[in-house]
Amino acid sequence: MELEKLQRDLKNSYKLELTNVDERVDDILKHLHSEWYKNINDLSLHEVKTVATTILDIETNALHDEVETLLAQKEQIERSLERKSLQLQESKYNVFNAIESAIAKEEDNLKVLSSLHQIKLQSIDLFDLLGEMVESAIITTLEKDTDGEIEETIEEVIKELTFEAIKEGSLNTIRVRKILSTILQASIDIAEATPTRAKDILEPTLKGMRIGLVHSIDRFKQRLAFIPVEAKHILIEDYDTIIEDLNQSDILFSQVVQTQADESSPNIQKALQEINKSMKYDLDELVKISKETAEVMKARFSTLAKSAVQRADSAMKSQTAQEAKRMGKQAWSVARVALDSAIKSAKGAIDNKK
Repeated sequence: MELEKLQRDLKNSYKLELTNVDERVDDILKHLHSEWYKNINDLSLHEVKTVATTILDIETNALHDEVETLLAQKEQIERSLERKSLQLQESKYNVFNAIESAIAKEEDNLKVLSSLHQIKLQSIDLFDLLGEMVESAIITTLEKDTDGEIEETIEEVIKELTFEAIKEGSLNTIRVRKILSTILQASIDIAEATPTRAKDILEPTLKGMRIGLVHSIDRFKQRLAFIPVEAKHILIEDYDTIIEDLNQSDILFSQVVQTQADESSPNIQKALQEINKSMKYDLDELVKISKETAEVMKARFSTLAKSAVQRADSAMKSQTAQEAKRMGKQAWSVARVALDSAIKSAKGAIDNKK
């Protein structure tokens, strides 16, 4: 049977005017039998594929075009959102710069400038500029700190940036790992450029990261009681993941350090490993607050999570879930047929040898 001819014939003979898909499929299979003298059970894999995909293309053509149109609109909206987000960030910078310039004209302005800096960190999206901010802060500290408090200053800066970058978003492992890795990589870059100060830079960076992470988790714990319904829904859906991530926060922290160490020069690698090892007991605070937060979350949301599972069970009765079950059973049937066929072939070979 020539597949291209079969496909053309099926397209020309398919009767969309019939009431429903069942009638249309029945009709085209009758046509297949009468015109091609083929029963569906007699078709090869390629012939079945040609029949099925041809019917599928005809039946879903309109919906396929609609999906393509919507996807194009979605991409256009995403590009527009990206442009507007950049404009929004730029606008925020301009506003803060204007306020800073006005305050700079006043005397005794250090306190209010410090407060404004805090507000600025909370108002802009730190993620895209996190690495550059860390580099700038450490370089400024090295250049301007004449009081011999370089390590304390770097630790405070890194703590603040870590806390502000993590606190407003999800505590999931991928996001937290990316933030910590970005901060540490920026610090490593400066340490590589100034090897004589490497330990002075890296040790307070790790300590600041740890404290910032601790404060972020503690803030999350405090806010669990006041999380809005929408956020509760997210927590329930990611309940198991968040609990697991909280119970492994110390491992996550050490893994970030080790990964960055492995990708650094031998001197930096050695320094990071030594500092990380010396911080082993400092991580006890991180472990403690993480486990406390996990317990609070369990106490508040485990019941809701269970009800979500029950809702998921009822959702298994949906059409999509039923189709998944049906396809699973069909996969089993196909496997059994293949297995039975293999067994019969093996038995036949043995019998022939006899």
